[in-house]
Amino acid sequence: MAVAALPRPTFVHAVGATVIDGVRLVGDLTLFSLQMVRWLNWPRGGVIWPIMYQTGVASIPVILITGGFIGMVLAVQAYDQFAMMNMENQLGTMINITLVKELGPVLAALMLAGRVGCAMAAELGTMRVTEQIDALTALGANPVRFLVVPRFLACFLLIPMLTLVADAVGMLSGWLFSTRVLGVHSYYYWFHSINFLSAYDVLSGVIKSVFFGAAIALIACHRGFHSRAGAEGVGRAATESFVYAFVAILLFDFLLGTFFMKLYYVIWPGEVPIA
Repeated sequence: MAVAALPRPTFVHAVGATVIDGVRLVGDLTLFSLQMVRWLNWPRGGVIWPIMYQTGVASIPVILITGGFIGMVLAVQAYDQFAMMNMENQLGTMINITLVKELGPVLAALMLAGRVGCAMAAELGTMRVTEQIDALTALGANPVRFLVVPRFLACFLLIPMLTLVADAVGMLSGWLFSTRVLGVHSYYYWFHSINFLSAYDVLSGVIKSVFFGAAIALIACHRGFHSRAGAEGVGRAATESFVYAFVAILLFDFLLGTFFMKLYYVIWPGEVPIA
């Protein structure tokens, strides 16, 4: 009896498989996050401080470079348009508001997703491949408590601080470039910035960075814990960590940006938020 040939995969099958894999990934990540929350506590100093150093202090040079160039790039790109309308003295308003609300938190988080997130995924992936995580489980220790919680706390607490550093450096570099190179008057640069930039703008950017930090840590640790065997598996876990964190950062930026805009209208009805 002849056996009927299996149908060839079609575009619909490929889309369905992608959707199912995505739903499975989100569900698995959610369960992983809930497990982390269950074991959430402050680790011993010998465990948390080295991780916080690598996450925070060691990332400062990258953040300084990122923030500095963001401010200068914003000044270069916006100056011509402002000058055509004879509004170059308002350049500081656009640079500083855009920096603290959007580009500062987002670009800082993306840089840290590449530097910190990939390192976490590769480190935990190597521990998975070399069976160190299995050894912790065999010894009666919970690997999520000892490996994930310290990394989550480091990202959750330090990435907002690094974002503030990026904002400050970006504002300073934008001011220096605008006043020393583009000829904008320093007094009007800060005068208009102070009038339009509010604490609400700075706070919204910092709150965004809190979500970004949590997403980077959870995704990096999740991919490291589920790394496949071999060097290729560890490299793929690091790559997936950055890609998934990139998507999560953009998604949170959109959702939180919409939320803060609606909240602005609730707190100050009748006013229009800047930028």
